[in-house]
Amino acid sequence: MSNQAKKQSFLGGAAVLASAVAIVKLIGAFYKLPLNNILGDVGKTYFNTAYEIYSVLLTLSTAGLPLAISKLTSQAQAQGRENEKRKILRVSLGLFFVIGLAGSVFMFTCAAQLAEFQNNKSAFLPIRVLAPAVFCVCLLACIRGYTQGQGNMTPTAASQVLEALCKLGLGLPLAWYVLRVLGKDLEVGAAGAIFGVTAGTVFSLLFLIVYLLRHRSTAASLDKPSSSAALVTAILAIGIPITLSGSAMSIITVVDTKIILGQLQAGLGLTEEAAAALKGQYSWAMDMVNMVASFVYPVTTSLIPYAAAALTRKDYASAERTIETGFRLLALLALPAGIGLSVLSTPIMRLVLPAQREAAWHAGPHLQVLGIACIFICIMILTNAILQTYGKEKLPIFTVIAGGIVKVVMNYFLVGNPEINIHGAKYSTLCCYGVIVALNLFFVWKYSPRKPRYVAIFAKPLAASLAMGLCAKAVYGLVGGALKASTSFGGNALATLIAIAAAVIVYAALVIVLRILRAEDVEGIPHGKKIAKILHLK
Repeated sequence: MSNQAKKQSFLGGAAVLASAVAIVKLIGAFYKLPLNNILGDVGKTYFNTAYEIYSVLLTLSTAGLPLAISKLTSQAQAQGRENEKRKILRVSLGLFFVIGLAGSVFMFTCAAQLAEFQNNKSAFLPIRVLAPAVFCVCLLACIRGYTQGQGNMTPTAASQVLEALCKLGLGLPLAWYVLRVLGKDLEVGAAGAIFGVTAGTVFSLLFLIVYLLRHRSTAASLDKPSSSAALVTAILAIGIPITLSGSAMSIITVVDTKIILGQLQAGLGLTEEAAAALKGQYSWAMDMVNMVASFVYPVTTSLIPYAAAALTRKDYASAERTIETGFRLLALLALPAGIGLSVLSTPIMRLVLPAQREAAWHAGPHLQVLGIACIFICIMILTNAILQTYGKEKLPIFTVIAGGIVKVVMNYFLVGNPEINIHGAKYSTLCCYGVIVALNLFFVWKYSPRKPRYVAIFAKPLAASLAMGLCAKAVYGLVGGALKASTSFGGNALATLIAIAAAVIVYAALVIVLRILRAEDVEGIPHGKKIAKILHLK
């Protein structure tokens, strides 16, 4: 297969996953935005406390091992070793079954202790309800890694959409029913909402199992597969360093939450509920940031197997072109999104939280700083994947730990300061990811055969994004003043949407005028050649 064809496969895979993410996030908006208004800032903290613990166990069990499976599968496919591919799936399913079962049992039986560790005892029930999802997601991650390694991103995309639909269709109505009809406490409502997450993983797993059974490979092959022990060793050798780098950030986030709630309660003398309310306002802003960051994962998920296969064939030029395209796509997405969130921070929070007006005003300043942090988070995700593709899986562990230490130390001192309190969390987050990105970019530059030209990659998108941000702020000021947006929800909503629309138009025009987007960046996606021709891309 030609280099260009490979590159088109990478972009096509990324396009499939990005489309799924867009659908999932649209569904997620219909889930999270009403849910935030139903639960409020206190209930949001109960929900998030459970989800953060779940994320640690999830990351420990699934962060690196699926990527290892994807990488090994793509290498076996590049070499035409069908028997090896089939055995990779069998061995990894057995491995993930044991890991997932252990994680679920631990989370279920230790729910009370985990909630107490987080200085948030009321999160006990949501933690317990979410526990079975660990087992299901482990098996989900295994199957997704296997299909992605074959260059097939469709099963992953379809299962993600199904998972999101279950959250919306089951979790949201249950939370509303428990709180509004039965009149139960907020922790019970949070547990009802989080039940949708668990149910989504169950249905998604069933879908992928059926898919595997219907698409079993029957191709004849004479290759002798590696032993089970050798495959487990290979999966762990690649996956454990990636897992450690991913879990380090999740563990730091859990410790960070403990410190934030602890300092707000012990340091400032707030009650558990009052501290939870402040933490909930910060979490709402982080939800907006994480929504943007999730669009980077399709690029990295598609990038690793194709770049790894190119490196296996010793096709270094193709691997480098794939990675450079990943950088350009990231710059086109992350820079305008982060700057847009920052300049329209409070209007956006007021738009998405109509039932929590006062809390939305307090969440806005968090998003103003976290919008810039969003850019660093996106770059971190991509550079971690690039280092892992180059076989430098251990480096992200140390860079994430370095950033995490900065975050924990800053939060301890800043959040405990009465004049700063919860606002210390946003500054520590910005500095944390800034440190990680600075280190990651250095190591990517050091180990890349063709040194990436960072200035050339980021300069034009940054200029276009800054111009877009100025436009958005000016349009909101003009329209918002006329519509009295500061006191009217409808006026703010209309002014915000008009400002976003104007920003999109300005940014799209600047992308074309400044020739930020290249023909090769879109030719690999469906109808890409036609798009490139219409836009006169070269």
